[in-house]
Amino acid sequence: MAFEDVWKKISWLYYQYILVTALYMLEPWERAIFNSILISVAAMAVYTGYVFMPQHIMAILQYFEMVQ
Repeated sequence: MAFEDVWKKISWLYYQYILVTALYMLEPWERAIFNSILISVAAMAVYTGYVFMPQHIMAILQYFEMVQ
C-alpha cells in the first residue's frame, strides 16, 4: 500500500511539472528530448560545482586571510 501512495505522489508531481512547463502540448518524443536536455544541463551544473567550487572557496578564503 505504501508503494502505491509513493507512486501516486510521484505521478502527481510529474503531472504538475508537465503543466507548469507547458510540456503537455508536446509529442511524447519531443517531451523526452526536452527532459533529456534538461537532465544533462542539470548534471553538468552539479558536476562543475562539485569539481570547481572547492578551488574557488579556497581561493576566497586565502584572499581574505591575506587582507587581515
